[in-house]
Amino acid sequence: MATEKKQKDPVFSLISGAVAGGIEGIATYPTEYVKTRLQLQAGGKLQAGEIKFKGPIDCLVKTVRTHGFMAVYTGVSALAIGNAAKAGVRFLTYDQIANALRDEDGHLTGMRSMLAGLGAGMTEAALVVTPSETIKTKLIHDRNSPTPKYRGLVHGTKTIIAEEGIGGIYRGLGPVMARQGANSAVRFTCYSYFKTALQSWRGKGDEPLPSAHTFAAGAMAGIVTVYTTMPLDVVKTRMQSLEARELYKNSIDCLVKVVKQNGIFSLWKGTTPRLARLIFSGGIVFTVYEKVYQGLELLRK
Repeated sequence: MATEKKQKDPVFSLISGAVAGGIEGIATYPTEYVKTRLQLQAGGKLQAGEIKFKGPIDCLVKTVRTHGFMAVYTGVSALAIGNAAKAGVRFLTYDQIANALRDEDGHLTGMRSMLAGLGAGMTEAALVVTPSETIKTKLIHDRNSPTPKYRGLVHGTKTIIAEEGIGGIYRGLGPVMARQGANSAVRFTCYSYFKTALQSWRGKGDEPLPSAHTFAAGAMAGIVTVYTTMPLDVVKTRMQSLEARELYKNSIDCLVKVVKQNGIFSLWKGTTPRLARLIFSGGIVFTVYEKVYQGLELLRK
């Protein structure tokens, strides 16, 4: 099934993506926090005094009870800034690769949409995602240790670089590129498919979809993305933990040890909070992107 024919403006893509990413990151961050905490305990040793969680609800309740509600927003600034930047880069890269891959009639096939998504995901991983998520993961891990040493985003980033060098914020680059590439390839392809199907069902051609339909298409794309890419996300999180340098030689070693210690299904650890996040994030980010882009086009006219 082909997607829409229209060529996208690169500046509008960047602005729309950045706004959508920032809003989505802040709105869904508690689920990201819970997912990260559960994954840090999948195959890793507990720190002294660290609470063992039974599941996502238990994690949320115990964290709020022990550290207060704002604890579930630990590291949010790193993720919100990173989310705005990565979504801007993602939509800009996807739209420009998609423009180049369209046929002479302006159509973009599902396979070409997947290639554009893969390129967009790997680009955002290298430029934005790896450093922002490494910092976020280390801040969350440190916050739950008996003696936290990071006083916030800026201090934490400076300390990580001082102790580990610039490579300290690029730990897990391989699995992040694999995950983001797979994420975007699946997500954009599914969103394009569901969007086109809904447009066909409405019978109004390429007329913009109502927000509820855009949200539904993005949410369904998020569901498919979670289950197909979750193992890459678990390995990425473990490779970015505070003890990763002592526990794992590389991403493959991490994967093998996690499976040996906790079984194959531990690779889907944190699926519930990530599923909750990507259902809403998919709906939010695509809806906001489409609306902001349409607004910018109206302003230009």
